[in-house]
Amino acid sequence: MKNAKISNAVINRLPRYRRYLIELEKKGVEKISSKEFSNLIGYTASQIRQDLNNFGGFGQQGYGYSIEVLRSEIDAILGLDKEYRMVIIGAGNLGNAITKYTHTFKRGFKLCGVFEIRKDLIGKNLDGTEIYDYENIVDFVEKESIDIGIICVNRENAQEVADKLTFAGVSGIWNFARTDIEVPRHVAVENVQLSDSLHSLAYHMNDIKKKEAKEASKNHK
Repeated sequence: MKNAKISNAVINRLPRYRRYLIELEKKGVEKISSKEFSNLIGYTASQIRQDLNNFGGFGQQGYGYSIEVLRSEIDAILGLDKEYRMVIIGAGNLGNAITKYTHTFKRGFKLCGVFEIRKDLIGKNLDGTEIYDYENIVDFVEKESIDIGIICVNRENAQEVADKLTFAGVSGIWNFARTDIEVPRHVAVENVQLSDSLHSLAYHMNDIKKKEAKEASKNHK
């Protein structure tokens, strides 16, 4: 890695690169130039080269990028060349949806259990994953060497859950509660605010309409 500090913007683009590379692999494509990749993914060729150069480049002049090699390198950069053990806290509608979503992962992430406080749900299965008593979360995380805790509880309880998970030894938290949480420096956290994404969509929709109206106004003059 050329730079000690890589911007979040670069890191956030890597999963998208990876998704497109996987699709190209499925189609039997073996290599691609930055220009071809640019036409496919929507970023400029310069942006793609700059992003990848942060980690060594991986391309060959006159050849471009080997799709298999580049996908493998991005896997390693993102830490997807290993398996992570996960638990979900909260078996409500959101927890149910996230449980089903995690089961679509082909490799790399293993859901080991779901935790709840509601006694009528404990001992049942959520899409094939057993629901355990939340009171036992610390012991379970320690015993099963859990890496990631996924928080699907209400905002009032999210920080308490995060505190228990970090105390038990998780390395990362995927937080879907409607509030940001605080964790120690040695724990990574991704606060997923679905409303933020929806609000961003509303902005882009209205921005497009404003540009279209402005363009239409020019044409009528």
